[in-house]
Amino acid sequence: MTAPNPVKLDVRFQVREHDRGGSVVVVPQPHLHRVHLGLYVRTGSRFESPARSGISHFLEHMLYRGTARLKDAHAVNLAFERLGGSLYAATQVDWALYSVSMPPQNLDAAAPLFADVLSSPLFPDIEIEKGIVREEILEDLDDEGRQVDADNVSRALIYPSHPLGLTITGTEKHVGSFDEPMLRAHHAKHYCGENLVVVVSGAVAPERGLDVGAQVLDAFPRGARVSTTAPVHDQQKPRTELLESISSQTELRVSFRAFSETAPERGALDLLMRTIDDGMSTRLYHRICDAQGLCYDVSGNYDGYEDDGVVDLSAGVQHARAAQVTGELLDMMVELAKEGPTEEELDKARQRRMWELVSMQDSAEDMGLLFGAGVLFERLLTPTQLYERIARVTRDEVIAVARGLARPERLNIVAVGMLEGGEGKRIKAAVKTFSGA
Repeated sequence: MTAPNPVKLDVRFQVREHDRGGSVVVVPQPHLHRVHLGLYVRTGSRFESPARSGISHFLEHMLYRGTARLKDAHAVNLAFERLGGSLYAATQVDWALYSVSMPPQNLDAAAPLFADVLSSPLFPDIEIEKGIVREEILEDLDDEGRQVDADNVSRALIYPSHPLGLTITGTEKHVGSFDEPMLRAHHAKHYCGENLVVVVSGAVAPERGLDVGAQVLDAFPRGARVSTTAPVHDQQKPRTELLESISSQTELRVSFRAFSETAPERGALDLLMRTIDDGMSTRLYHRICDAQGLCYDVSGNYDGYEDDGVVDLSAGVQHARAAQVTGELLDMMVELAKEGPTEEELDKARQRRMWELVSMQDSAEDMGLLFGAGVLFERLLTPTQLYERIARVTRDEVIAVARGLARPERLNIVAVGMLEGGEGKRIKAAVKTFSGA
């Protein structure tokens, strides 16, 4: 077992609570030549109702549309680009990120603009932005208007009666219904101190970073922390969704209901996922691609939430091979549950995780994400703590996690493609015979 290296992972940071709620996190990286300013918001599709599905994402688009100070989207972007930065924004299931990286000398000029844009939107050009978001939604639909994005279909299958099953973008109908009062109400509920974390990382002195972060939070009211309802796990047997869709390949998702980000199994799950897919020499790619030539694109991923999680095995495959690949993925999970990974696989996974954590120190953005999301969800682990956690994991613990996952009542399979010639029936047969570990 490889021991952690606390010297190389000695990342310094400071967290300060704001008097209006929320937190400021500063991660000085004096060896860098840029500074990163990010706002993390507790918002997203899991906080929405079916009738308001997609409003968090649409609001994210609208916040860069203009304020009283910066009248329109062009003025907003021009202001930050003249300071050497480019605005970034993204909405996830349960959080949103707004950020800008820039030369360190421009941080003081950018911070008040950043606060103004995110706290005081005018919401101009709503109809124009609706057209842009409709184009984004259409990317996931077929020519009949059906949802054919395999990830979206998978989440709806796993969480049929919970907001985790909603799409982040919502539907064209939802977007068409959004108006300024709805946007202002959603902004007031989520964009308040109790739902915010500001991160300043990169080439910044600690006190300066804390002052800049506090300046950003000063622009928001305290508000109240938004709450969530944990999904119920009442699945008793495998679920399968097969969608006929004209495409060059079948998109396959073999998904297992997993554990939350804060579960005791989280460290062992991390190591399991890295033995499955962390490079082209790992088990998944070797088995499916190198050894059998069944796929070009195959991957394994853990999608974690504060109270639940999903492990996805994904593949783009020829239509006539969809059932075979499904069987191979299920067999791989059973083998890991029964035999476990080798010590060589685990050692390589630990080493690669350490190198990844060390290299994060070269990125203000990566460090901002680690600390911003960690503080927002009250589950912060430093790079040293993350590596020490994975270094403590035993092979038996990894096997136990694989056994916990590879169970029929956790299995959900989605296939989107041209499943002709009985291919759909063969997928269902593979699922039916799956008994787990």
